[in-house]
Amino acid sequence: MTLEIGFVLLLTIAAVVLFVTEKFSTDIVAILVMVVLLVSRVLTPAEGLAGFANTATVTVGAMFVLSAGMFRSGAVNFVGRGLGRLARHSSGLMLFVLMVGVGVLSSFLNNTAAVAILIPVVIVVARRADTSPSKLLMPLSFASMFGGMCTVLGTSTNILASAISEQAGLGAFGMFEFTKLGVIFFAVGVTYMMTVGRKLVPDHRGRGDLTTSFGLGDYLTDLILQAGSKSVGRPLASAPLVKDLGIEVLQIRRGEDTLRPTPETILCENDVLRIQGNLRTINELKDRAGVAFGMSVKWRDEDLQSTDTRLVEAVVGPSSPLAGKSLAESHLRENFGAWVLAVRQHGTLRHSEFENITLMPGDTLLIDVPNDQIEHLTEQRVFLVVSRAGIPRFNWPKAAKALAIVVSVVVVAATGLLPIVAAAATGALAMVLSRCISTDEAYGAIEWNVLFLLAGMLSLGAAMEKTGASTMLAEGMVNAVGGFGPIALLAAFFGATMLLTEVMSNNATVALLLPIAITTAHSIDANPRTFMFAVVFAASSSFMTPVGYQTNTMIYGPGQYRFVDFVRVGAPLNLIFWILGVLLIPWFWPL
Repeated sequence: MTLEIGFVLLLTIAAVVLFVTEKFSTDIVAILVMVVLLVSRVLTPAEGLAGFANTATVTVGAMFVLSAGMFRSGAVNFVGRGLGRLARHSSGLMLFVLMVGVGVLSSFLNNTAAVAILIPVVIVVARRADTSPSKLLMPLSFASMFGGMCTVLGTSTNILASAISEQAGLGAFGMFEFTKLGVIFFAVGVTYMMTVGRKLVPDHRGRGDLTTSFGLGDYLTDLILQAGSKSVGRPLASAPLVKDLGIEVLQIRRGEDTLRPTPETILCENDVLRIQGNLRTINELKDRAGVAFGMSVKWRDEDLQSTDTRLVEAVVGPSSPLAGKSLAESHLRENFGAWVLAVRQHGTLRHSEFENITLMPGDTLLIDVPNDQIEHLTEQRVFLVVSRAGIPRFNWPKAAKALAIVVSVVVVAATGLLPIVAAAATGALAMVLSRCISTDEAYGAIEWNVLFLLAGMLSLGAAMEKTGASTMLAEGMVNAVGGFGPIALLAAFFGATMLLTEVMSNNATVALLLPIAITTAHSIDANPRTFMFAVVFAASSSFMTPVGYQTNTMIYGPGQYRFVDFVRVGAPLNLIFWILGVLLIPWFWPL
């Protein structure tokens, strides 16, 4: 082993550890790897930065714009409307249509965007059908992965794998080269979720409103300020009630008016303060002179909202700027006027002492926010707001143009008239020129963290190839498993990829393992495409954890799932896909 190989292997191990422990976001880890390779001169600047000009990076960026154009025009409105009608007749048929619908969308559009659009729709439909949303959200996420396996445009992982294959001199993947096996995975996955999976998916989330769902009832009460209260005549921020006990005043009712309090609000006699606090604090208030408790009520969302504000359930998405920050650092109140009422993190509810909570992707917040700020929270990707039917209004002219552009991109790429990257880039430009999406919306639709992740991990793959690290790892794989035959090697790659993608980015997994798989195939005179498809299909089989795939992270909080729920439902599905992959991949792409 040369010094360079040892250095690249140590850097690879460090990157995997950082991915798994989530000390830093995935894109930061990838850029860190790229910078280290440049500074250490393992790669030249041209080699290290080549990932930014790679066809995969450009294609993925263009697909984000194409997907945004489709969704912003309301072209997927029919899915929500159809689910609403079916919910009144058959929950089983509704579930089937939901999975097939999101699967078809995810075959040609970004599945993360599809799931983001459909989460609030599914929650609304579930309530109308008197079904727990948790019974639908996991099938929604899994079906988006099934659909992503069907075409090269289905996921950024497929696009990345195609680019790596082309760089290795093996040619890019065809548009529908995935389809013959992808459709089988799709059909088996849907069948599993309609039968065994449907029974295993938990029924965690209640059917009540947000106040009930987040358990606020025991943490809310009304206080009436009386003449003897020391807080009367004082600004809210310096009032003894607030300073001494640390309560949160959500509303002030003064006569017929309902006020949204500020630190400068002067408290008056007979003001009714709607407060939030823990049970200990509320009990202490009983001994305070100058305050009286209001009538005990069963709290509803309407009791905490006003004409200018509303309660929303908001999820910290994988690309949220708040991920890794504490709530105190997020400045939600200052920037958006948003008040946090509860936080659900890893299945645990918090109703107080929010400031030191470090937010992570998948965390769900109940916030009271001004109506005019809700769209800003979504547009700036601060949160995925899931407690509203967030599908844009159906705009026939825009929807028709958007659909025509996407169909044209697929046809042109499938027939070979243009390379996929050229077709996707042309389609993205057409979305802007046809005004299906504005320039600002197009830039905002691109998930830059994904592009930086791709570029950074491509540099690590280049370093492994240049130094011979991939050859050494391939030889180790052959020595360890090759004696049992090529099918055993194929099974080992499928299994290793499937496990690794459960704890780190699927794009990073493919960038790491695909060069090794190609080298391994060459070393045993096997068909490299056979091993490549084993890695690529396995990388999209992330069913056992809420962190391995973005859509799982997005539904984790709204579904009120626990980590073990994904293991219970996903492990049998992973096993089925592993067996199918090992049996069928050599059939479609002979060794």
